[in-house]
Amino acid sequence: MNTKEEKYFKNLGEKIKQLREKKNLDQKTFAFDCEISRTQLHMIENGKTNPRLLTLIKITNALEISLSKLVDLS
Repeated sequence: MNTKEEKYFKNLGEKIKQLREKKNLDQKTFAFDCEISRTQLHMIENGKTNPRLLTLIKITNALEISLSKLVDLS
């Protein structure tokens, strides 16, 4: 990943974490709701990975928001 991509994924991860915390969910519970591992969620929230589209869809479903709202970081 280049620097611009790294910054985007870090910001995306921070947004996911903020939205999760706003729902008062811990990582373990939220990961279960998303049908992903807690480790994977941790990596996403810390901007350490490029999540697949299906994973982002699972996250948006659990957060009850649209995919476009999640990926728009402007």
